[in-house]
Amino acid sequence: MLPQDELHRHLGILRRRDKRLAGAIKVAGLPGARGMDPGFATLIHIIVDQQVSTAAGAAIWAKLKKAAGGKVTPRSLLALGEKGLRANGMSGPKTRYALGLAEATAAKKLNFRALERVGDDEVRARLTEFKGIGKWTADIYLMFGMGRPDIWPVGDLAIQHAIRILHELDDKPEEDVCETLGAPWSPYRTSAAIFLWHYFKHMRRKPALPTG
Repeated sequence: MLPQDELHRHLGILRRRDKRLAGAIKVAGLPGARGMDPGFATLIHIIVDQQVSTAAGAAIWAKLKKAAGGKVTPRSLLALGEKGLRANGMSGPKTRYALGLAEATAAKKLNFRALERVGDDEVRARLTEFKGIGKWTADIYLMFGMGRPDIWPVGDLAIQHAIRILHELDDKPEEDVCETLGAPWSPYRTSAAIFLWHYFKHMRRKPALPTG
């Protein structure tokens, strides 16, 4: 994971570069560090969290981890099998993805230590060879499983909406617009993304201003 002191240092640099970001940090404050250990369990956790609410993802992960004997490994998931995964809240497609990744990891076709030795684009290329892993999932793993500092998940809806609020846009921007607007934040775009998630959550909690 990206350590909190690094996260805050990066945001300190970015707020001096970008007045909009500086204003947003003043409104929402600095986020805490977020991260998970690199490896198989984290990748499965990210897949569990795909396209579900934070609460739903946490509930499914807790059930799955308990069913796996407290530790999600290729062996424990393969022992549970399709029936066991479905019984603990995994959808049909996610069950197939998880079991496919368990088989690939057990057969050493997916080597997490080898990923540590290659660049961001190569990590994406290797991970997205497997069913169930698209660019978003690979980016989230790079950010939170590997602590890579310059990952910019433009396909994330919350990021898109945070940029909409930050730039006072009428609609959420497309990925290419997010790419352009986030480019000046390189090489600290992971920290920018972590802040924007925090900022979007903060802005959603704010009461609406009275009208009239």
